[in-house]
Amino acid sequence: MQIRKQQELLEAQLLGEYACSSQNEAMIQRQRQEEPCPYRTAFQRDRDRILHSNAFRRLKRKTQVFLSPTGDHYRTRLTHTLEVSQIARTISRALHLNEDLTEAIALGHDLGHSPFGHSGESVLNEVCPHGYRHYEQSVRVADYIEKDGKGLNLTEAVRNGILCHTNRTAATREGNVVRLADRIAYINHDIEDAIRANILRQEDLPKESTDVLGMTKSQRITTLVASVIENGAESIGMDENIEKAQNTLHEFMFQHVYYNPVAKQEEKKAQNLLRRLYQYYIEHAEQLPQNYLDIAHRFDEHRAVCDYISGMSDGYAIDLYNELFVPKEWK
Repeated sequence: MQIRKQQELLEAQLLGEYACSSQNEAMIQRQRQEEPCPYRTAFQRDRDRILHSNAFRRLKRKTQVFLSPTGDHYRTRLTHTLEVSQIARTISRALHLNEDLTEAIALGHDLGHSPFGHSGESVLNEVCPHGYRHYEQSVRVADYIEKDGKGLNLTEAVRNGILCHTNRTAATREGNVVRLADRIAYINHDIEDAIRANILRQEDLPKESTDVLGMTKSQRITTLVASVIENGAESIGMDENIEKAQNTLHEFMFQHVYYNPVAKQEEKKAQNLLRRLYQYYIEHAEQLPQNYLDIAHRFDEHRAVCDYISGMSDGYAIDLYNELFVPKEWK
């Protein structure tokens, strides 16, 4: 018997009634039909494709909150992704959901995130007539940009989970687990980074939240994860009081960190940099790399320029800006 078939039989024994099986015909559909792998289930295959993609590797040099931090311990978009994956897998395993599907969605959820975090996202949404939302761009990366325009050809379940990870209800319980895990991860690791950066002190956190969730990062994540697990798999969510405490903490972070002028002191420079790069390539579209010229022919120039810039790491965007606009010494 093929190893994949053995895996699928094992799934049938272990997964709960609300899990998405890798034999679910509607959920394993791909944009292009292809032969199944003899060793991996459809969702394991998706996970591996995401993990080996160029876009995944670039996440290590993309901002989470603090722009290009010099310390080794600040989060990047890559370490955030790994923390989301760990939290989501813990929940899925406890609820007897499909851990492979959960992992694939979690690893792919930010593939399309712009350089310079959400400030970069807001600029691209402003200048691109098609608009720009990182969760939609993550699906574009998987469909049209990776592998020189061939795409990763992911399953419907993974594509849907990536698309819905920010503010929509996914088609699978696994996708909804990732949506909750994303928020659990970023609120709590952003608190830790803000304390490391002397933007916050532990005692500044709202008492109505810490009394419910805990004072340390570990305590808060444990409380939140436990609440999702105890809520069960039928409807992915958490206890009302715990959710309220998390929302209070979320609002606090927007007021004191995400919009903090000290934390965001370089943000306007980064935004102006992206605006100028965007305008340059709209005016000089012939200078786009070949795979993005192909996208321009397939869609239009705005779509191609937005795809190109959104895929850049922070460092690459800065280096390219210097190359195009900063004069060099005559030698």
